[in-house]
Amino acid sequence: MPKTQKDNLFDLVKSLSKSEKRQFKLYVGRLGVNEDAKFMQLFQILEKQSEYNEAQILKGGTITKNQLSNIKAHLYKQLLVSLRLNPSHQNVRIQLREQLDFATILYHKGLYNQSLKILDRAKNLALQHEEKNIAYEIIELEKVIESQYITRSISNRADELTIEAKDISRLNVIASKLSNLSLQLYGIFLKKGYVKNDEEYQIITKYFHDRMPEVEGENLGFREKLWLNKAYLWYSFLIQDFRSCYKYALKWTNLFYEHPEMITLNPVFYLRGKQYLLEALFYIKDIGRFKETLEKMEGTVASDAFPKSENIESLIFLHLYSHKLNLHFMEGRFEEGIPMVKEVLEGISQHKDTIDEHHIMILYYKIACLYFGAGRNKMCIEYLQKIICNKSLQMREDLLCFSRILNLVAHYEAGEDYHLERLIKSTYKFLIKMEDLYQVQKEMIRFLKGLGDIYPHQLKAEFQKLYDQLKPFEDDPYERRSFLYLDILSWLESHITGKSIPEIIREKALIEK
Repeated sequence: MPKTQKDNLFDLVKSLSKSEKRQFKLYVGRLGVNEDAKFMQLFQILEKQSEYNEAQILKGGTITKNQLSNIKAHLYKQLLVSLRLNPSHQNVRIQLREQLDFATILYHKGLYNQSLKILDRAKNLALQHEEKNIAYEIIELEKVIESQYITRSISNRADELTIEAKDISRLNVIASKLSNLSLQLYGIFLKKGYVKNDEEYQIITKYFHDRMPEVEGENLGFREKLWLNKAYLWYSFLIQDFRSCYKYALKWTNLFYEHPEMITLNPVFYLRGKQYLLEALFYIKDIGRFKETLEKMEGTVASDAFPKSENIESLIFLHLYSHKLNLHFMEGRFEEGIPMVKEVLEGISQHKDTIDEHHIMILYYKIACLYFGAGRNKMCIEYLQKIICNKSLQMREDLLCFSRILNLVAHYEAGEDYHLERLIKSTYKFLIKMEDLYQVQKEMIRFLKGLGDIYPHQLKAEFQKLYDQLKPFEDDPYERRSFLYLDILSWLESHITGKSIPEIIREKALIEK
């Protein structure tokens, strides 16, 4: 199958809503540009294409190969200008940038007092909305104008501006250091995953504390507190301290409820905070708070006041459905969750251009787990194959590993023993390439490799033996996370007691309440 050609301009055109397309055409009309202008012809062609096809563009003969690059660049720029003027994209940041531009123009025309008035209003607005980087730029321009000694400002104006610049600069430096640390920790997580032993724990802990700026006693604003909680959250995730994850994710999201105007200005950060809060509650198995948090999030994103855009709608879908599936796992309601699969697949199709493939594979894994818990093992295998057969995707190794182990277990449960030996060999080859396998993974492979030599009347005893080997790892700080990918213990208990997996999980949920 030929690979679809990607093009940034085409992607931008396809992302436009009907109202944005209409505004662009009106914008071009206001420019007094002839509708037959080549960049408008290109826009109309791209609008009709379902996939980017350069040959089709050149086929008309109006646009030549030599002209295409420049016309595309011009169209791209005009689209961005039009989008910038669209009321739906007018937020505080754009307004502040616009005011700073206006003030700069007035300054260069020698209208210093007019420029200072605009800058003063813009600075107050920037500080009110925690836009301290722009506020610092505004103050720097104010200093330039005041340094001309031509505005006859009050005598202590220079001191005021100097103090303002110093205070905002200090907070900007703190925010920058915290955001750098948060990003670096996230990078470590993507590259190496969670810490697997005491040595890695010590390395990460030292790395974190060496780079954490001194913030005690500082008068921190919303932005600095947000990055501080983010940094602690990622450190807590890396060392698998999920109760601390809950603590800092809760602080993160409470910041938005203390400053509700920030939800509108930073909806993506709000959604990310809720995502991590729900993930932490899932890991510590707190069903009550999980349901309450999920309901609160649903109510917030459904309100008219919550910002709407294609990117935000995709994130809402991704986070809501991921955790709706998690709720079914926590409560052992697998069969009741099956109807949701259709909604998830429709959402994936609707948002396929804005959700990365890694997160789509995670949803497939959750669907596979849902079918496995419901005893529909062939459907479980079908979704696991979508992950295992995806050779182009760079996913986290732990997810790939558990996809293969669950695939083995599902084949065994489905009675497809004739595939088992071949699958065990291929899984084993895959796993030996991985570094630092969890002990849980090693024990599972060892057990599955020996299944062929076990007589039917010995199975229950062997399941009990594996259960006894794995049970101590449930409280191990470096091994326990394995059971969150795949509830091996409930599967083993099912074979030992004769109860279904949902029954066992529901019983555990009642005990934990």
